[in-house]
Amino acid sequence: MATDMNTSLHGRSNSVPSAPHPFISQYDEHLNRLKASEATSSFTICSKLNGLHALHECTDMILQLASTQQALSRESCKTWVDELLEGSLRLLDICGIAKDVLLQSTESINGLQLTVRRWCETAFKIEGGKYLSSRKKAKKTIQKALENIKGFKKGMISTTSNADDETRSMIKNLKEAEAVTLIQLETLLSFISGSRGKNKWSIISKLRQPKRVSCDSDQSNTNEFEVLDKALQLVFHKTCNNMNVESFQLHMGNLELCIQGLDAGIQHLERQLIRTRVSLLNIYNH
Repeated sequence: MATDMNTSLHGRSNSVPSAPHPFISQYDEHLNRLKASEATSSFTICSKLNGLHALHECTDMILQLASTQQALSRESCKTWVDELLEGSLRLLDICGIAKDVLLQSTESINGLQLTVRRWCETAFKIEGGKYLSSRKKAKKTIQKALENIKGFKKGMISTTSNADDETRSMIKNLKEAEAVTLIQLETLLSFISGSRGKNKWSIISKLRQPKRVSCDSDQSNTNEFEVLDKALQLVFHKTCNNMNVESFQLHMGNLELCIQGLDAGIQHLERQLIRTRVSLLNIYNH
């Protein structure tokens, strides 16, 4: 039976065991903070990645509890643990896609930076064309991943086994961690694709008056990927006469800082997801 993702994520999290362990309280706190971040723009993408890492760190600590391992190692829970393992693999695959796209972006930016430093209009247009072509390919990859994520969310099922209430609540919590992670990774991929954009005139304003920013800045409404995409498009179509080499270098520098922050956050989360997956495998094979 398909679970309504929004209802599931925005409902109250049930804590397990009945006498809440400190890890459970920490889990609830991180989960609720991530839910709240969906409704506000005050959280940067990097801060959300850090929040996901903290959530899965708590999840792993819960999996280390003797009561959790005893409950999930029962034969009646094998199917649910197997689903959690499949879910963890999906999350790791999405992280891998994001890392690959960021790596491609970095390589394209390096080519652009070289032509700008040694300014040659012909070479710049060649590298700019390569960059835009790379971005087009990246957006197709991301779009496919986003479609898969929608399918994953629809395919998540509710806990209907004959397990006791405490075990069902435990599995529900673990599934909630996967669900909120899917939603946040969906936001991450959308950000990298540059699809969370403003109108053209807002972007042009940023192009003409660039400021040094980073992924962790409070300017969470700024999408550095989109800004550089627009900058190149405007230069190619000669619709932004005030663009100059110095401002363009600043745009590239901003995006480079953003990519570094995102990549670090993804790798940090990925390592924790692997640790959590190992804990699940240990329980499954117990």
